[in-house]
Amino acid sequence: MAALPVFRWRLAPDGYATRRQLRAQGLRPGGQDVAAQLERPRRSRGPLVAYLYHIDRAKPVRPMTDAKRAALAKANRARRTCPACGCDAGYVIPAALGTCVPCAYPDPCDFPRSA
Repeated sequence: MAALPVFRWRLAPDGYATRRQLRAQGLRPGGQDVAAQLERPRRSRGPLVAYLYHIDRAKPVRPMTDAKRAALAKANRARRTCPACGCDAGYVIPAALGTCVPCAYPDPCDFPRSA
């Protein structure tokens, strides 16, 4: 396998894009291998690396199906449902609490105070 071309941060030639940039254009890598990489130098650790893909080989994003949409809604609903009281909290239950805020702190005087 040949070594990947490496470009400095913000100096990649036209025709390459990261996954996020492809997604913003309504594209996905579509099974292609990584074509190049960007390296952003950092002081304390090794360089920050971003992988690049060819834009011309990218494929359109697959449309959301009704089944996927329903599964996503079910997963989000489960993340909002409090296991203690069973109600929809209206927000994603924090993993640190494990329950909705009213169940975690039943008395308003029990809220943790910041100094």
